[in-house]
Amino acid sequence: MNARTSPVVVEPESSQAVKAQVRLREMVLAGELPAGARIAELAIVDRLGVSRTPIRAALMRLEQEGLLESLPGGGYAVRTFSERDVSDSIELRGTVEGLAARLAAERGAPAVILAEARQCVERIDAVLARTRLDDKAFGRYVELNQKFHALLSEMAGSAVIARELDRVVKLPFASPSAFVHVQANSERSRDVLAVAQDQHRQVLEAIDAHEGARAEAIMREHSRIAQRNLRDAVRSHALHRHMPGVGLIRQRA
Repeated sequence: MNARTSPVVVEPESSQAVKAQVRLREMVLAGELPAGARIAELAIVDRLGVSRTPIRAALMRLEQEGLLESLPGGGYAVRTFSERDVSDSIELRGTVEGLAARLAAERGAPAVILAEARQCVERIDAVLARTRLDDKAFGRYVELNQKFHALLSEMAGSAVIARELDRVVKLPFASPSAFVHVQANSERSRDVLAVAQDQHRQVLEAIDAHEGARAEAIMREHSRIAQRNLRDAVRSHALHRHMPGVGLIRQRA
């Protein structure tokens, strides 16, 4: 009897494009592809082990996100950003998240999502209760922080808001956790994280109490932490070693 062979599973090109997009974004923000560098398509194909079609799709999407710019003669290069560009992106994220929080409060957030968000806050509490916040602890904090913000978006019950928030957080350095590693190397890290965590708790209270204006104001204020981290990051040469992607940001004169 001939042995049966398992069928070869071919991953759809759309899935390959998403994975290539994620990996290319990581490479840019990790400094593996420096500012101004021209993207060699064939080199990326060899490096990621996928065909040219998903690589081209990934490059096009990263241009739409603003990480890359198209060149007159064809191809793409890694962009640089002014500090104001990044600040405006963070401000936009705070505005949209504030709107999401207000709508969640006014319309009434689903109890199951509120419960999941409270559980997420409790897990962040457990991380911050540790005597020392090492790299693993900060990695866990980033994971939980991203989950909390995703749940906040879901609470609004609006496909439009969810879509726009997804677009906003993909803007360069606009993610809620984009600059959290600044706190990993700051003497006041625990104080800053404690403030952010208190704001997480307060916005849930406001949403549960149907206090729309208060919920919106808290999330707008919450984004100010990222603004301060941005200023610290671009002015500290030491932090550039921990966050190579910061080198893409041009400091204000």
